[in-house]
Amino acid sequence: MALRCAAPGRVRWLARALAGSARLLPPATAAPGPPSPARTRPPQLGVRFASSAGSGTEGPQRRVMVVRITSPFAWLRTRFYYLLIRLYFDQEFSIEEFTRGAKQAFSVVSKLLSQRKLDLLEELVSAEVLQVLKEKISLLPDSHRDALAADIDAIMYTTEGDVRIYYDDDGRKFVSILMCFWYLNGANLPDEVPGEAKVFQIVFGDENTKEKKHLLTANYEFQREFTEGAKPDWTITRIEHPRLLE
Repeated sequence: MALRCAAPGRVRWLARALAGSARLLPPATAAPGPPSPARTRPPQLGVRFASSAGSGTEGPQRRVMVVRITSPFAWLRTRFYYLLIRLYFDQEFSIEEFTRGAKQAFSVVSKLLSQRKLDLLEELVSAEVLQVLKEKISLLPDSHRDALAADIDAIMYTTEGDVRIYYDDDGRKFVSILMCFWYLNGANLPDEVPGEAKVFQIVFGDENTKEKKHLLTANYEFQREFTEGAKPDWTITRIEHPRLLE
């Protein structure tokens, strides 16, 4: 889904996309939590690409097979936290609904970053993270900025990296969920830049027609305050594009 971001109406659209269990909180009301403990490392993936001609369509279609490798303990831990969220914070919370909203938010925010439209991120990203992004984006070469953008159809895999429930010194309650995204991007990057990400050449038709894509990763953390009377919205409190936005 291609998105053009140019007006406050886009912010309202994104808020509606994350309605219910996954809405975005304006940074002015988002309170920072205590220093984050050591995070669990996003699971490693094995990815294989293949192409085949689809019936009823012109030309070959791309198929992506993703194999997730993670520990049973990490899987049980995140499910236990989801149960706590439903029991004590939000009975309507759904990780499936949240993931759909997080993917849309990631696509919108990554494109705004790529286009340097940081003023449109003020209601989507915390003030602290936005200030850091402004400094980093201004120093990026064009190829790295292009590689930040993720079309929603180019997101190959999405999973949770870590879930936290905590209280600050004033007794306010917070939940944060770290989402990990793997996406394809055709930016003109040298093969060694993405670090752990590999570069795949996908061939359509004959050997003379090649489409080169980078498989890149990004980590976005979403935080919501669950204190009584707080707005039921989420804000992005962490943005990482390894080896691209450092």
